[in-house]
Amino acid sequence: MSTMNISLPDHLKSFVDEQVAGRGYGTSSEYIRELIRRDQDRLLLRGLLIDGASSVQSDPVDGRYFAGLRDRVRGRHSK
Repeated sequence: MSTMNISLPDHLKSFVDEQVAGRGYGTSSEYIRELIRRDQDRLLLRGLLIDGASSVQSDPVDGRYFAGLRDRVRGRHSK
């Protein structure tokens, strides 16, 4: 694992310390890693939403559509 040092103004350092103490993180590094993972997830979701919004609509999304998805997840390939 690599090490990175960051500088924070006192008010941000205090905020991080409060989050670590109040939310069950063992260290400030754990808290920062969690923030980075959440930001990565947010960026991935944003990309997926943009891709979906710009794609061509195919079939209507209704009860039958979701029933078909459930069947596919359960291993049944009914239509």
